[in-house]
Amino acid sequence: MTFFETDGDAGLLSPVSASPFVAALTGDRAVLAAILKVESAWAAVLDEAGLAPAGSAAVVAAAADVQRYDVGGLAVRAQGGGNPVIPLLADLREQVRNLDTAGLGAVRAVHTSLTSQDVLDSALMVLAAGAIRELLAELRSATAALAGLAETHGHTLCVARSLTQHSLPYTFGLRAAQWFSGLAAAAGRLEALELPVQTGGAAGTLASGTVLIDGAVLTAGAGPAAGTLSPFDLADRLAARLGLAPVPAPWHTNRLAVTSLGDALAAVTDAAGKVAADVLFLSRPEVAEVAEPRVAGRGVSSAMPQKQNPVLSVLIRSAALQAPALAAQLHLAAANFNDERPDGAWHSEWAALRQLLRVALGAAVQLRELAEGMAVFPGAMRRNLELGGPLLLSEAVNAAVAPLLDRTVVDGTVVDGNGAGPVAARTGKQRLQAVVDETLLAPAAEQADTYRALLRAAVPEELLSDARLEELLNPANYLGQAVEISRRILAAYPEYTGHAGALAHQIQNGASRG
Repeated sequence: MTFFETDGDAGLLSPVSASPFVAALTGDRAVLAAILKVESAWAAVLDEAGLAPAGSAAVVAAAADVQRYDVGGLAVRAQGGGNPVIPLLADLREQVRNLDTAGLGAVRAVHTSLTSQDVLDSALMVLAAGAIRELLAELRSATAALAGLAETHGHTLCVARSLTQHSLPYTFGLRAAQWFSGLAAAAGRLEALELPVQTGGAAGTLASGTVLIDGAVLTAGAGPAAGTLSPFDLADRLAARLGLAPVPAPWHTNRLAVTSLGDALAAVTDAAGKVAADVLFLSRPEVAEVAEPRVAGRGVSSAMPQKQNPVLSVLIRSAALQAPALAAQLHLAAANFNDERPDGAWHSEWAALRQLLRVALGAAVQLRELAEGMAVFPGAMRRNLELGGPLLLSEAVNAAVAPLLDRTVVDGTVVDGNGAGPVAARTGKQRLQAVVDETLLAPAAEQADTYRALLRAAVPEELLSDARLEELLNPANYLGQAVEISRRILAAYPEYTGHAGALAHQIQNGASRG
């Protein structure tokens, strides 16, 4: 066998997924191993059913060692048939013949009644299953860390931001819980996927498998299977051996399994990207509410020694920005699966699906480290919260004070709350808005004192005492149900908190995923 020297893709331009861990799960050698696993499992199914010479499975299994094959050479030769299964089969059959020293005729068990799409579709599902197992493990570690942050900082005050502006008092615990919620929901969706086996034959009719079972291709040593098995039974047995889901029918041109997988992976990177986007903002020097874990040599600049770049979040965000287009490619392909076997649409799936697995895995690895090592600075959160001063509580003031200022309208006027006599008819809410508007005309550094003074002047003390006014202007008193929302989020996904048993009972208190 001739081995080709190739300049492989080590991920130089994709640092989010450039790791031996990701390569071992999704690289070309992993793809080849998955293809060989399918061929070996199919030979075992045929051997077990008496549809191939007895003992064939062991010979094919020995020949299905990935180290026997030239990955680079197969990639080049795949151009001759349009997919890597075709050149691999020639090499696999050669290996089986060489290893079949007993003369069993084991080569007849290789690929019998299958087509290349059966093998590659099943192999990519096998590849995805292995990657998803590791991806979910990384996500569980990340969500457990986020759940810990949510619990630890349940009462840590910070400011919520809406359309880039300070909006209301918030808690960092709720922010972490919302990060957790997105990731746990995406992980649950991914975990619930069923990855199907594919065995349809050349046109998805199982015609060759039917002939095989009827005995037309049986060798002298093979036992009769007609009347006892169907091609669907063989497909189910293959699914069981590969750890894939059985299916009622071939799905050569119905690509929902592929697009569903792509969508679930993109949902994971969406949720991870949300965390990264927030951390990128919150870790800016002028905000400084959180920081990524520091590791020597990471986050450095080629020119500025003082910089500590939030590289984990940058890489996660890069994955989140790539994934939607990759998932869209799968949908584009699915919509163009013409005839009973497509001409190009199928081929365009492979790289997109594999890259989705890569970036999702890479993002999950980076996210776990980010979540587990995130530094939180409550003092900076309080400082930023106080930048808006009491204006941040204007919604709370409106809700409590506006009704006090409303008076019975007499001849189109109301009695002024400060006793100065009739004024133009305005509701309490309108009068409080005027206080806010006037406050915003003052310099930023003076707005807190200005708002307090104008508010005190607008609301008679007999209607609202100084003590009650200070209660309204205390951000800790206007958190709504933030703590309860955090609790309900964690209770809805106990299996992702890292201590499922302790939280499982909370679901009975009303929290659900609905």
